[in-house]
Amino acid sequence: MRGETPAEAGERPSAHSSRRATTVAAPEPGDRVRRARKSSNARIVRWAGVLPFFAYTAVFLLFPTVELMVKSFKGSSGQFTWANVSQLFQGDFASAYVTSIEVSAITAVAGGLLGLFIAYAAVHGRLPAFIRPLLSTFSGVAANFAGIPLAFAFIATLGPTGVITSVLNGAGFHIYNHGFSIFSITGLSLTYVYFQFPLMILIISPSLEGLRAEWREAAQNLGATPAQYWRHVGLPILLPALLGATVLLFGNAFSAYATPYALSGGYINLVPVRIGAILSGNVIVPNPQLGDALAFGMIVIVAAAVSVYVLLQRRAAKWLQ
Repeated sequence: MRGETPAEAGERPSAHSSRRATTVAAPEPGDRVRRARKSSNARIVRWAGVLPFFAYTAVFLLFPTVELMVKSFKGSSGQFTWANVSQLFQGDFASAYVTSIEVSAITAVAGGLLGLFIAYAAVHGRLPAFIRPLLSTFSGVAANFAGIPLAFAFIATLGPTGVITSVLNGAGFHIYNHGFSIFSITGLSLTYVYFQFPLMILIISPSLEGLRAEWREAAQNLGATPAQYWRHVGLPILLPALLGATVLLFGNAFSAYATPYALSGGYINLVPVRIGAILSGNVIVPNPQLGDALAFGMIVIVAAAVSVYVLLQRRAAKWLQ
């Protein structure tokens, strides 16, 4: 065997130094325990921030919903029955669902289109810079301006002695002589649109921002007209978000109670108004659990609408990356 050079001897670590390096690199049992405890404490802190939300949701949403579903299938003496649910498809109760669905669908489409055009003008219309934040502030306030204040505002504006009604009467346009009434389905739909289109603006604006200018420029460079761009590029990209927002507007209108009740005094046959009348004892029903069954039907319809909205939003989200 040849002898090692000093350089080779210096490069090769000794067994003692190797063991010492291994000993230094290996964590001590106490360090592992402290790290595991710190990780566990951090995990507890993270979950502690959302525990109040889950507790609130369970107490005020989950448990009442389960109890309502159970009561929907109980008779007056506590026995299991399908009678309550079957009555939802008969008479005035079925008519209430049809009216609620019609009003919700009409106002969702009307409010959705109006909100879409306004949002597009604000995002891509090259308007002054102050328009966008002003519109966002208005939309945030108007989307939550519902209930009794909204009903009073429309009665004071378009009621028989309202401000605009008086102005139109003075100009010779007697709208109440031509079948219009703020207390009718038409007036209720007009009132719904007021809080529907601001909500549409808030929902659809991020999707409109996702329409990149490069896509339009590329379509123009290939000789596409604006109509062809919207048909083959813009609308297919925007359609999932647009349909999802419309479904959300439908659910928003379908569950409204205070506005139609304050506006019509409960005479418009809507499901929330029917439920309120049963729970308050204003109508005589053979079984008090019928109100629970009506609410259960609303939950099924709203849950279906929300499920469709979530699916459409997942498809639309990939264009917002």
